[in-house]
Parts: sequence; C-alpha cells; structure tokens
Amino acid sequence: VQLQASGGGFVQSGGSLRLSCAASGIDFSIKTMDWYRQAPGKQRVVVASITSGGDTFCVMSVKGRFVVSRDNARSTMWLQMNSLKPEDTGVYFCKTRGIDVWGQGTQVTVSS
Repeated sequence: VQLQASGGGFVQSGGSLRLSCAASGIDFSIKTMDWYRQAPGKQRVVVASITSGGDTFCVMSVKGRFVVSRDNARSTMWLQMNSLKPEDTGVYFCKTRGIDVWGQGTQVTVSS
C-alpha cells in the first residue's frame, strides 16, 4: 500500500486549499478512506472520511468548510478546504480504513 498526500501550503485565514491523495497497491474502489490532521504537538485525528460509495463524513470543526471526494477510477481522493482557519494548521495524511499504513503527509499552514 502506498499513499501520497499533496497540495498543502501556506495560506491566510479565509483561504482555500485542495489536497490530493494518490493510492496504489490496494483495491481503492472498495475502501473507505480517511483524512487525518496532526496539529503541532497533538495526535493525529480524523477530519473527514468517504466510503467506497461516496458517503462522506466531516467532523464538526470542519463541517461546511471541507468537502471530501474521490475518483475510484483514478484511485484518488481529494479534500477541498475552504474558509481555512489557523486551527486547521497541521500535517494532513490520507489513510485507508483498516490498513495500518501511513504515507507521507502534506503540511498546511494557515496564518491569522
């Protein structure tokens, strides 16, 4: 399993970023996928998920601002992040539900 998150960067509060996750080595189309965030000095926590069928979940702190989507044919998942806040700062990782493999994350920094 290989997972590569990309698309992070430095933005001002209120800005937007779109993260991508490219997956390989798995049958992506049948897997639930998660986006995690690891804020400085804190544990990784799930911020959004999407099932194989496209049902989505976002934690309350990002609901209405973040949108998770996927393209099973391309084994790719995205996280559209809008109205970014400084508390969204962290390293973002994508992960396949039920498989304990972490790829390289992507840094998101939101300035106030």
